[in-house]
Amino acid sequence: MGICERTDQGEHFHIPVMPQEALELLHLPQGGVAVDGTLGLAGHALLMARALGADGHLIGIDRDNASLGQAEKKLSSLGLKVDLLQGNFSTLDKILAGLKVCAVDGILLDLGISSFQLDDAKRGFSFKSDGPLDMRMDAQAQEVLAAELVNTLKENQLEKIISEFGEERFARRIAAAIVMQRAKAKITTTKILADIILRALPRGYTRGRIHPATRTFQALRIAVNEELESLSLGLEVCFKMLKKGGRLCVISFHSLEDRLVKNKFKSLNLSLEGTILTKRPLVASDEECAGNPRSRSAKMRAIERIG
Repeated sequence: MGICERTDQGEHFHIPVMPQEALELLHLPQGGVAVDGTLGLAGHALLMARALGADGHLIGIDRDNASLGQAEKKLSSLGLKVDLLQGNFSTLDKILAGLKVCAVDGILLDLGISSFQLDDAKRGFSFKSDGPLDMRMDAQAQEVLAAELVNTLKENQLEKIISEFGEERFARRIAAAIVMQRAKAKITTTKILADIILRALPRGYTRGRIHPATRTFQALRIAVNEELESLSLGLEVCFKMLKKGGRLCVISFHSLEDRLVKNKFKSLNLSLEGTILTKRPLVASDEECAGNPRSRSAKMRAIERIG
């Protein structure tokens, strides 16, 4: 959850995480070509576009068509060449081929989900307001909803998803409670699922700053959107699409993502294909965390292609 937004007269505004750090690591040249592979509401993309200048080329990609519409409004007046496309950064090679672009100077991946998505009850990402158990980033291309996983998977399959993707230590209890409840009635909404999770946890249990259902909802979202599979493939594809000297910068928000990025960058470094630019992941300053609480869990890593 790497961004923080507010709504003013129907328009959404975006506060990008670690914006200056990202720009410094990307080191985009004037007139260059760059990709924001997780465009969102264009918070980082606006800064990238200004760094590229009027002769530059910015390519924005997002799985969520609603985000693309919002981003287009913000980027339309900048003057440089801008291409915004719906898709997954894991297919960047095909996307760039369609644009007749062979290689790029920089790529940014911000893996967080936005409050623009979380606050829309119809999307089913959050338990804060009741809505259908959907959780799809791309409702047109994706067929499997969170409700299908919750109501059809075996108990051990649910436990595995909640444990591995949510890193939830009470995954077994939660999975058992879900299976028991769905035997009585189908689980269809975010509120119903959140209530099941709360009742499954030990009496008096709290998870510090986050709601006790947060990790289970995160796990289901990751499973529905195959986020880790996309990231694993996407890191490979994105790195290959860099020019020599081009840079890939990734902002992750939980340990599973960060581990994938860390290990991939280490592998590229050992094979002498890339130079790691962040010996340790960068984290948001105390000042930034105070102004944008969602930046607390962010970790930024970057690598430069040398071969």
